[in-house]
Amino acid sequence: MDWFPLANSLRIAAVSTGVTFFLGILAAWHAARLPRVWKGILDAALTLPLVLPPTVVGYLLLRLLGPRRILGAWAMEAFGVRLTMNWQSAALATAVVIFPLMYRTARGAFESFDENLARSAQTLGLSDAYIFWRIRMPCCRQGILAGVVLSFARALGEYGATSMVAGYTPGRTATISTTVYQLWRTNNDALALRWVLLNLAISSAVLLAVNLLEKRSGAGAEGRRR
Repeated sequence: MDWFPLANSLRIAAVSTGVTFFLGILAAWHAARLPRVWKGILDAALTLPLVLPPTVVGYLLLRLLGPRRILGAWAMEAFGVRLTMNWQSAALATAVVIFPLMYRTARGAFESFDENLARSAQTLGLSDAYIFWRIRMPCCRQGILAGVVLSFARALGEYGATSMVAGYTPGRTATISTTVYQLWRTNNDALALRWVLLNLAISSAVLLAVNLLEKRSGAGAEGRRR
């Protein structure tokens, strides 16, 4: 059994989750401070990949990154780099798909933060950076961690967008999802079932981790109220 699809899926999920962690927190932090009207507009734009079919997301990315498209042609001509049909393009497509999960989870955590803590810290002369990283982030860590775990789980199972921008090449771009599809097409049900069961086991472990985080968050909130 070739384990490359698992390793590649974990690599793509880790890279895309790392990217969306910082971008999602940055976007959520700014969105939480906007007026309601602008917040609604920005929220709709940033959440759009969550409601679009993954194949549509992949198609739009191909319109930008394809070798004969604007960005793709420029990268090929300037640097000799192909922006599609490699694992990096799969990580980019996955990051676009999972970004709304991280963004909305982080935004909800920031909006539930007690701003009186930040104001009290400001009266003590603490900088905004210190307040954000040492006060706000620790208070919101459970919600943010839940967003990270959910984003990673979604990234691990992404198929539509990644299959369009990266395709399926054994040993190069194959992931668990694309491998299952290819095995099904070739009537190799036994091996396809193994990958499905492995994916189910990993996803179940991730969801269990999310539930544990939510319970800890709820217990922490109850303790603070008391």
